Amino acid sequence: MGNHHDTGYKELFSYPELVRQLIEGFAPPEVSAMMDFSTLTDHSGNYVTPLFGEKFEDKVWSVEVAWDGVRQRVFVYLLLEFQSTVDHRLPIRMLHYVACFYDHLIKTKVTTARKGMPPIFPVVLYSGSRRWTAREDIYRMIRPEPPGFLCVYQPHLRYYLVDESRFSEEELARRDTPLSGVFGVENASKDLQALQLAIDRLVASIRAHPEKSRLDEVITRWLNRHLKRLEAGVELDRVNSLVEDKAMLAENLETLVERERQKSRQEGRQEGQRLTAINLLKLGMLTEEQISQTTGLPLAEVKALQSGQPH
Repeated sequence: MGNHHDTGYKELFSYPELVRQLIEGFAPPEVSAMMDFSTLTDHSGNYVTPLFGEKFEDKVWSVEVAWDGVRQRVFVYLLLEFQSTVDHRLPIRMLHYVACFYDHLIKTKVTTARKGMPPIFPVVLYSGSRRWTAREDIYRMIRPEPPGFLCVYQPHLRYYLVDESRFSEEELARRDTPLSGVFGVENASKDLQALQLAIDRLVASIRAHPEKSRLDEVITRWLNRHLKRLEAGVELDRVNSLVEDKAMLAENLETLVERERQKSRQEGRQEGQRLTAINLLKLGMLTEEQISQTTGLPLAEVKALQSGQPH
């Protein structure tokens, strides 16, 4: 997925604890109820997809499920979708990716075409700010809808969507897992005060988890990358543990909040200078140079404001 930004989620979902939290907390309960999470096995790899001419990154896990007294291994195909805009081609891409994965299973002798393909649970995890509007089954892309006798010949593949932004702060708090804490930080990233609170909740959920040390390490690395991606200007490389270095993290975040306040104040002052310059230009009593000196605006900006004034 060549044009999405790197969020560090690929590393997060290299850990079975977080895959389990995703399925138990965000997938349909009937799906998680039949899974034996102690059997989670990582099968991830990179596959070249000729249709899209790109190498895509994903996470693929298998897990044993039980129904009607039968145990079977199911593949959980996790597609991490972090583009800023919704990709309406995704149903086509997912069909192609799953076909490539099945072909991979045959080439690596996991199964054969005669034996058949294992069941698969395709999951799309989306963290964009815009609401997801792409079709969730490739069949729904076929227009006009074919007559009944042709329906059975059309492709069908539905994926399960986890759209982070659709979960409220209260819904994430009820799940109370490190992964829901990560989602909370993602959703709060545009509000620095909310970000501080979300990180506090994330730290508390890590501290309460039985795999505290392991999750603390990987989620700390994720948060470092996340804040850098926000271009927050805060380096957290010295913070090696959200649990142990909480004071240092709080100090860095407070610096970030204060920097944002100063930026807002500066933007407010500049807006006031521009409004003053516009009013002086309307009066026509001062030259552009005098208005520049009076307001503190660069002369070039005053000239630009003048050119936009009606005569």
